[in-house]
Amino acid sequence: MLETVYREGAHLLYTTGRLLREPVDVSWVESLKDDPERAERLDAFVARYGRMQDTIGDRLIPSLMRDILETPGSALDNLNRMEKLGILIAVSDNRASCGLAV
Repeated sequence: MLETVYREGAHLLYTTGRLLREPVDVSWVESLKDDPERAERLDAFVARYGRMQDTIGDRLIPSLMRDILETPGSALDNLNRMEKLGILIAVSDNRASCGLAV
């Protein structure tokens, strides 16, 4: 499982480097409609970020919880439990990035 997350992280870093060659501002966003290559890089970033986030939340954290004899629950419950155990910090930051209620 860690190998999968590591590989997904390496791909995300590569895509991030390609995407952020220049600062992202209003004109950058507005240019997406006329620059299919830039739009493709953004799509790749979003897909890879989402895939890695799903792998961590849906597979890695529940697997880790079972390894330490905890019972996995909802994504929010898992994050809170991992924080209480000292494995994760700043769960509220993670919740916001996952679109979960803070």
